[in-house]
Amino acid sequence: MSNLDLSATLKMVPQGAETVFPKAEYDRRLTMLRTQMTAKGFDLLLMSGPENIFFLTGQQTPGYYTFQCLCVPQSGEPFHILRGLETMNARLNTFMSDIEGYADDAHPGAAVAAALHRRGWKGKRVAIDRGAWFLTVNLYERFASEFGALLDGAGLVEPLRSVKSSLELEQMEKSAAANDAGMQAGLDKVREGANENEVAAAIMNAAILAGSEYLGMDPFVTSGPRSGVPHTTWRRRKIESGDLVALETVACYNRYHVAMFRTASVGKVPQLALDMYKTCDEGLAAAIENLRVGKTCADVHNAAQKIIDRDGFTGGYRKRTGYSIGISFAPDWGEGNILSLYHDVTVPLQPGMVFHVPVALREWGKFTVAVSETVLVTEGAARPLGKLKREMLRV
Repeated sequence: MSNLDLSATLKMVPQGAETVFPKAEYDRRLTMLRTQMTAKGFDLLLMSGPENIFFLTGQQTPGYYTFQCLCVPQSGEPFHILRGLETMNARLNTFMSDIEGYADDAHPGAAVAAALHRRGWKGKRVAIDRGAWFLTVNLYERFASEFGALLDGAGLVEPLRSVKSSLELEQMEKSAAANDAGMQAGLDKVREGANENEVAAAIMNAAILAGSEYLGMDPFVTSGPRSGVPHTTWRRRKIESGDLVALETVACYNRYHVAMFRTASVGKVPQLALDMYKTCDEGLAAAIENLRVGKTCADVHNAAQKIIDRDGFTGGYRKRTGYSIGISFAPDWGEGNILSLYHDVTVPLQPGMVFHVPVALREWGKFTVAVSETVLVTEGAARPLGKLKREMLRV
């Protein structure tokens, strides 16, 4: 498809008809980014990560597995270079008027280099986000060989995403409601004789009916001994009496994710599991209590860790206590690359930050118990976005 043909085709799509936010919101974000660019001395910043592109422009598509490059100049309008098939999607979801597509037989790195040459960017201070998930080594090398030296522009957008605006929080409230529906449906399906797939299907069906979109990562549904292995999920296992069933669910509304952990027990379960769950619940409460202005990310983790250490379960807790959550595309639903609740992260908490706080303990290879909330930092006490009870479901 030539650029001339593409230009005519794009006019058939109403610009910005499905964008999530008004143009003023994207302009505000671009202004914040340009402040960062000025401090670094960049004339142009190139980005390929779908989360950052969505944050700055509203562009979203499941087809981000093909290379896309958002180009933000220090002044003037951004322009977007991506696969020709995705250009109509970009027009539908953004207010950008300068959208350029490359053909399927073109090398994406060569296509971006050629576009920048045509636009006169050769010899300018051009930076690229080298930390993006989908910027492969081969693609980067081809692009650099055809365009020239590039500056390191990694990590400029992510800090801007850590504090959510009121418009972003509206999306997360709707995501939380959909996730509550999914989790409740999953819990209602847990019983002796049901299999993990039935539970997973109930979760997904209810969340989607409640408004959820495609997810950054599917829920975790795991039972019995399988639950004692981190990140196992449904694989047709039949639930038996004496099982612990761990459900970690998520929903997405306009690309904003909210997650939750709950645990169910079927029949008589070990007293150890009940004791561990009580510790998890108290650890989560301690974490939420410390999610407030004046504290750091490390303070939150250390508060939960103190409870776990007190009860002698340190060996079953080998992880951070939480992570930032919001905009996501597969392969993850979190923003843990932006900010984590962990012992060495001394970043101060600010109103508008949102974290998923999963407190989980494992008897390795035997069972897992866990409870979590997605929590908003406010000017006062932190506020969980979910509405479901936290106690272990006994079936």
